[in-house]
Amino acid sequence: MKRKVILDCDPGHDDAISIILAASQISPLQIEAITTVAGNVEVEKCTYNALNVCEMIGLDVPVAEGAAKPLKGGPVTAGDFHGESGLDGPELPTIPTKGPVEQHAVDLIIEKALQTEQKITLVPTGPLTNIASALIKEPGIKKNIEEIVLMGGGTFGNWTPAAEFNIWVDAEAAKHVFESGIPITMFGLDVTHQALADRKIMDMVAAVDHPVAQFVFELLEFFSKTYKDVFNFEAGPIHDACTAMYLIEPDIFECRHVHVDVETSGEYTTGMTSVDLLGVTKKEPNVHFAVDLDKEKFWNVFEKALRSYVD
Repeated sequence: MKRKVILDCDPGHDDAISIILAASQISPLQIEAITTVAGNVEVEKCTYNALNVCEMIGLDVPVAEGAAKPLKGGPVTAGDFHGESGLDGPELPTIPTKGPVEQHAVDLIIEKALQTEQKITLVPTGPLTNIASALIKEPGIKKNIEEIVLMGGGTFGNWTPAAEFNIWVDAEAAKHVFESGIPITMFGLDVTHQALADRKIMDMVAAVDHPVAQFVFELLEFFSKTYKDVFNFEAGPIHDACTAMYLIEPDIFECRHVHVDVETSGEYTTGMTSVDLLGVTKKEPNVHFAVDLDKEKFWNVFEKALRSYVD
């Protein structure tokens, strides 16, 4: 039986790659829906990008637009990394033939969770606004959520010295999710910065003779350039794809069961995830925190996922 998932995202180059991996022929996942949230770009652009990716790979699932801003304050975007469209670099169909469902993302998450006989895994790769809003609006969905597998946070930051972008954008939402009691597996910067698509990896992707692989290559090419320009990285880390890779092949990653708190105040500490690796707080562990990955296995599975589109 395939594992039911809802992908909550803000595409975004690495979000798009995560969708492609999750929908591949080697994936053990049944994608119930894709929900979008403002983050990398405005929510309308995120929805448009999600629809375009779904159309390109032939994925027919409901796509619902969600929160346009965090629980508190106005929206913040990361156009420096993803360009004006959120998916700058490759060419996509101008207008998706299918639009989003009328239902708000939060209501779709609630509906799917309440109606399912098999527990659902939530896979947020953007700010956690939709997830927190669903839990606040209908706490009863907790019993039907198997796990939250998220990209965000870390022991250091990329938006402030202490805070990673996804958590920083909506720290209040993140705090609510981390304190929900739902099992969480967290892919923060500590491990996503190990998933670097260097030239060797890009050559491997380019060698896969299929439009989906070509699209992924162009995403990686653009994203690598922005990371070089902004952070002087020699390759682009595909942060969000770590969630899909974990769900496809959990043994790729080493995780530690630890306690994680989310800070909601401070000039630089808002959005900081306080990861208690040494257990100094004596608080009960609430997160499986990814600390390492098997690079060879990671990229082998990545290649198999892309090649499954050829077959």
